[in-house]
Amino acid sequence: MTSFSNRWPEFRDYIIDITKEIWEDRGIATLNHYYAPEIPVRSPMGASIGNQAVIAATMATIHEFPDRQLYAEDVIFSEDAEHGFLSSHRIISTGTHLADGAFGPATGKRFNIRIIADCAAKADTIYDEWLIRDYGGIVRQLGMVPKEYAWRLIEREGGPAAAKRPLTPATDIPPVYRGRGNSSEWGHRYADGLTRIMAAEFQHIHQNYDRAVLGAYPGAVEAAGWDAVTAFWVGLRSAFPSARFTIHHQIGMEGGMMPPRAAIRWSLDGRHDGWGSFGPPTGAEVHVMGLSHAEFGPYGPGGVSVRREYTLFDDVAIWKQILLHTGAL
Repeated sequence: MTSFSNRWPEFRDYIIDITKEIWEDRGIATLNHYYAPEIPVRSPMGASIGNQAVIAATMATIHEFPDRQLYAEDVIFSEDAEHGFLSSHRIISTGTHLADGAFGPATGKRFNIRIIADCAAKADTIYDEWLIRDYGGIVRQLGMVPKEYAWRLIEREGGPAAAKRPLTPATDIPPVYRGRGNSSEWGHRYADGLTRIMAAEFQHIHQNYDRAVLGAYPGAVEAAGWDAVTAFWVGLRSAFPSARFTIHHQIGMEGGMMPPRAAIRWSLDGRHDGWGSFGPPTGAEVHVMGLSHAEFGPYGPGGVSVRREYTLFDDVAIWKQILLHTGAL
């Protein structure tokens, strides 16, 4: 593995092993080595610079959820000589709310969600990151409602005028990693499919997804079949019908005893000007940061279809943007 120590036979082993070392093995201090000192880290709730912010957030999460586990579901990655590796790491995360913290007084309730982290790495060090946790899935499983929880955050942060702003193009941090992924046909195929869906060509799902497609979506939602998957995408797009869809990064990959698959990082930017998954239109300017994975199978036109789809955005961050605009719950 070029530019990495021989401790790991492949890049995916590096990503999986250091995640376990940091979280389950409590090697939080290793973030001083594995994360660059001035690393930009973006999530839908905002951006930060530096590994010390990552260390502080990691300790707070482990305090609140001391039995938290992160199980590697897949690592889809690309490599080039200039930028090193970019991994899109999909994780199943579990935990029990055993201590007071960011999610309020301990409830004793468990959560089971997905996370996707896009990390750029060179020489044993991650130097740029885009991260989405299924925040809404945690909130729901702890017995709360995402919209109400978002308002509670705003109040805790001092009200609409003082509250921390979620990530938008205006508050983003310029990337250190400037790669665009790779030229794999699987990345192109999935990017084209998402572009068509965002152009309201929802028939693409019936035509190019397996009839038995399984989808995993924000809020820990599991969907099966064309109608359920279509309902998810229609609900998102109809809430922001005039928003601009942009693909920022795409990877396609084969091998590793896995089906052909793809990872896409994308965004929607525009007004909340439609009825959809986020209630009555408010006119709020909203940025949706999205990460999507797809696995391909044989049951479709020309012997190819989307068999599994995993998409994450943060509906709590979206509600926060809407509520900051309206000024009330």
